[in-house]
Amino acid sequence: MRYALYFSPPKDDPLTGAASLWLGRDAFSGETYPAPDEAQLGAAEQFELTADPRRYGFHATIKAPFSLAASVTEKDLMAVAEEFAARTEAFEIPELVLGQLGRFFALVPGSLHQPLQDFAAKVVRSFEPFRAALSEADMARRNPEKLSDSQRANLQRWGYPYVMEDFGFHMTLTGQVPETRAAVMKAILTERFADFTGRPITISGLAVFIEETRGAPFKVHSWLPLSGAKS
Repeated sequence: MRYALYFSPPKDDPLTGAASLWLGRDAFSGETYPAPDEAQLGAAEQFELTADPRRYGFHATIKAPFSLAASVTEKDLMAVAEEFAARTEAFEIPELVLGQLGRFFALVPGSLHQPLQDFAAKVVRSFEPFRAALSEADMARRNPEKLSDSQRANLQRWGYPYVMEDFGFHMTLTGQVPETRAAVMKAILTERFADFTGRPITISGLAVFIEETRGAPFKVHSWLPLSGAKS
């Protein structure tokens, strides 16, 4: 069993619905969907290009998946998560846009937003006592030789390279898209997510996701509203 602390919009949020239909799975309900019908992208290809984010569920990683330390239990984790959410104010990212990060596409902030960076760092620090140390195999899977000095230091200290100054909020919509298909994918995603881009998004909750066994689909264990979030 692994746990992760992610941002996801609420279960019934229109963005959750749109992203779940696109990815082919709803991490809240476990319901699966056929690949959307796109004239320029066949169902089999689309299903393949969304396989990785489909397993993880629609989210933005805040604290990456971790096994529990031997000294704590799920009950301990949830008690702290509930208390953390209750005392942390909800806030807005001023603008959500479609971004291309290397060869994958994601919804990202239009610009660096320091309250978001601070929130992510606070989550990472607050829940570090619950994380079991990474195994040598887990460390190796991160290809530390390809990381920057700060990312390697983050991996050693926090169990994940992309935290603190290296954190970049992104809600993944695809796996690695071949360069020859990038323009088609961008056009499809621009249209499908037009209702959600160019406008703010509220960081209204903290989601606890679980992976019951390695390689299993991640699902939402609990979605915890932040203080002041509109229900």
